[in-house]
Amino acid sequence: MEENRHGRTVASGGENTGFDVRKAGDASVVLIGLPSVGKSTLLNSLTNANSEVASYHFTTLTAIPGMMECFGAKIQVLDLPGIVEGAAKGRGFGKRVLSVARNADLILLVLDVFQLKHVKILEKELGEVGIRTNQRSPEVLVEKTHAGGLSVQTQVPIKMSISLAKEILRIHGIHNGRLIIREPNLTDEQLIDVLSGNTLYLQSLKVINKIDLVDKRFIKDLVSTVGGDFVPISADKNMNIEFLKGAIYRKLDFIRIFLKPRGGEADYEEPLIMKRGCIISDVCDKIHRNFIKDFRYAYVWGKSVKFDGQKVGMDHKLADNDVLTIVKR
Repeated sequence: MEENRHGRTVASGGENTGFDVRKAGDASVVLIGLPSVGKSTLLNSLTNANSEVASYHFTTLTAIPGMMECFGAKIQVLDLPGIVEGAAKGRGFGKRVLSVARNADLILLVLDVFQLKHVKILEKELGEVGIRTNQRSPEVLVEKTHAGGLSVQTQVPIKMSISLAKEILRIHGIHNGRLIIREPNLTDEQLIDVLSGNTLYLQSLKVINKIDLVDKRFIKDLVSTVGGDFVPISADKNMNIEFLKGAIYRKLDFIRIFLKPRGGEADYEEPLIMKRGCIISDVCDKIHRNFIKDFRYAYVWGKSVKFDGQKVGMDHKLADNDVLTIVKR
């Protein structure tokens, strides 16, 4: 261990020291922003963490976790050092910070109310390490073959030429095969993302801090600057923090599953928090690693079944507020 220039004790050693944080809870959220935008104060407001807060740059030198509770979900929130332009190329703690972001379920882009244009810097740095925010993976299918050259089938209008699509395939080492495009207005950048195999599509939420320093008209005008998908807060004055918690919960797209022991009553006090689209095997994994091995069948009550108490298998897709009984061998 060693002390930094502010007298704070930090670990010394390998390149990722202090940034290798084990994921915990139902989801992981990271705070990404430039220095001194109030990330540490925000972490302390959202969770029971005690992240160091000061007015100078780079107060946070490691990843500091806290646990936020909202609607029964336990959500890990990570305060990370501020990044600067050029972070993706290694400036400051950039590469380590952005590597933590790649493992998150949601990215909070934390902005100073007086420096809103910095959102472009954050999105650019995330993009350079292969993170696309609030986008989905394009509907593109690549089928490789051993011979026959390249063919491109477009089922929707696209923005690039067929010849350019073939050239991008060759650059990525594909000389024989078929490209099927179902993504409307697919661009060359999107195709490159698919072929690189290193692109992540993560949800993000813009958080505009220090709104206690401006008037309501200024806040209303924010829509034209950063768009409508943002939450205005003051971490220092604890303004809109509960609303932000709800926005985080909704962005994570959780559903609640109520477990019911065989012959007993459902536990409506402590729901199991799962991601929308989950199947019963996902629930088994979350409860205990041996549940899949011992699984026989399950009974479900709720919107995902045709009738209450329906007997289903491990690949049954669950819906919000379903009641579930798992029968083991």
